[in-house]
Amino acid sequence: MTLGFGSFQIIALIFLVVTMSYKVQSDHLGNIGQHGKKICSSCNYFQGSWVVDNHYPLYDAARCPFTEKDFNRQKNGRPADMEYLKYIWKPNSCLIPSFDAREFLMRQRGKKIMFVGDSLSYNMWQSLTCKLYTAAPNSNYTYNTESQLYTVSFLEYGVSVMFLRNEFLVDVVDTKIGRVLKLDYLSTGNVWKIADVLNFNTNHWWTHTGRAQTWDYFQVGQKIFKEMNRTQAYKIGLSTWAKWIYANINPLNTQVFYQGVSAVHYYDKELDLNAKNCQGQTQVFGVTFPGPSSSTSTPGEAVVKKRTAYCCEACRFA
Repeated sequence: MTLGFGSFQIIALIFLVVTMSYKVQSDHLGNIGQHGKKICSSCNYFQGSWVVDNHYPLYDAARCPFTEKDFNRQKNGRPADMEYLKYIWKPNSCLIPSFDAREFLMRQRGKKIMFVGDSLSYNMWQSLTCKLYTAAPNSNYTYNTESQLYTVSFLEYGVSVMFLRNEFLVDVVDTKIGRVLKLDYLSTGNVWKIADVLNFNTNHWWTHTGRAQTWDYFQVGQKIFKEMNRTQAYKIGLSTWAKWIYANINPLNTQVFYQGVSAVHYYDKELDLNAKNCQGQTQVFGVTFPGPSSSTSTPGEAVVKKRTAYCCEACRFA
């Protein structure tokens, strides 16, 4: 995983929705670029294309204290090519405003923002904290880790940005028989309650097999299964999360987002005709990219849209 193109624009989109939900006037959203067009409230943000913007990137990952080495592409063998960091997502019918980190810090003063999920959420957390750090380098900050919770607090603004690692959103518990993935139980909800903005994701860990699999059994109620249909298991687990959100989160006080599955592009049909995979590719080929198959993405989208979360369908432009 690396901090590549996509993370900037997904975060901008998420917090555009947050700002709009707080009923902030559109002409005060910060820098919306040279075009100066108004944001279209009815815009479909997920239909568009990748374009180059030479104002990007907004930070240098190598100089950010919150970037882990595994996420730093420049230090991991791609130091010369920076062009991929300049791609931004441009919807067909409106503009996503450029992210103004200082404006963001002022508007979110006193707020707690939490990302919950796997490395995709971790990527978003690192990207946001690095942008805020770059915009306010002289602002005092603290960086704390406690178990699976990472917290960066910008003390001058009272803004805390957190990441809680939880690949399934529901619990994996060590028992006498082994590691049990409890599809109808979650124990980290009390931590989620402290946040003013919550961004969740979960998907690809449900598909792991063999040594990559991090559980031995599924459990639903009192029934334990050695194996079950992964899509069905994913749907049950996500439904548990959605029911918890519905029962415990007041949408008037807390903004909840569910981030869709990030698309993968391994095959030549998704690149140029001469490429066998992503190795050595430096440009975006084409304007549309297929997301995950409907067998894995549809259950999550259907569950989320029934509940009180804004579904960021990242699979359509990741």
